[in-house]
Amino acid sequence: MIHKAPLSKRAGTGVFHSYLVGLLFPKHFRFVVFQMDQFLEEFRRNIEDSKKRLLAMSENQASVSLPGKWSPKQIVGHLIDSAANNHQRFVRASFTTDLVCPGYDQEAWVTLQRYDSESWNDLVKLWAGYNSHLLHVVSVIPREALSRSRTEHNLDRVAFKAVDKSTPTTLEYFVKDYVEHMRHHLRQILGTEI
Repeated sequence: MIHKAPLSKRAGTGVFHSYLVGLLFPKHFRFVVFQMDQFLEEFRRNIEDSKKRLLAMSENQASVSLPGKWSPKQIVGHLIDSAANNHQRFVRASFTTDLVCPGYDQEAWVTLQRYDSESWNDLVKLWAGYNSHLLHVVSVIPREALSRSRTEHNLDRVAFKAVDKSTPTTLEYFVKDYVEHMRHHLRQILGTEI
């Protein structure tokens, strides 16, 4: 019997590796690929839909903050910082067996960059563009790197939904956690389910 490698719309997804895994575990492989493809499609829709809704807000609406809370501008600025930090985390984790990532002082980053004085349209477009790039990056990370169990990690300190230090985790979990963090903050601005 001749097996043909499945075609992939994405270059660099480890097609040969995927082909071998598909031969060994055909039902599991189809489910895992479908699940990740579905997640990526939801992530893409979140970016596109939220960008439209955010751009519908005026500069004044985006600048309003309650005492002790970030304005929509500052929240989007924080999401840009999160994208920048997680970009390098995801890429580095693709080449390692651990998931130990540098942290950063979120409040200090937002304060230093004075997102409240930046153009709302520019912030939203940068956020959407960066997340579109992260969507691409995640789509081309080999599935094996996404699903590799990591016993050494610090997601107890850097993840939105912490993972106990003694519990193994995966890069796929961390990617999905990043998107859940993004949705959490978008709900703060848009006030509805994202």
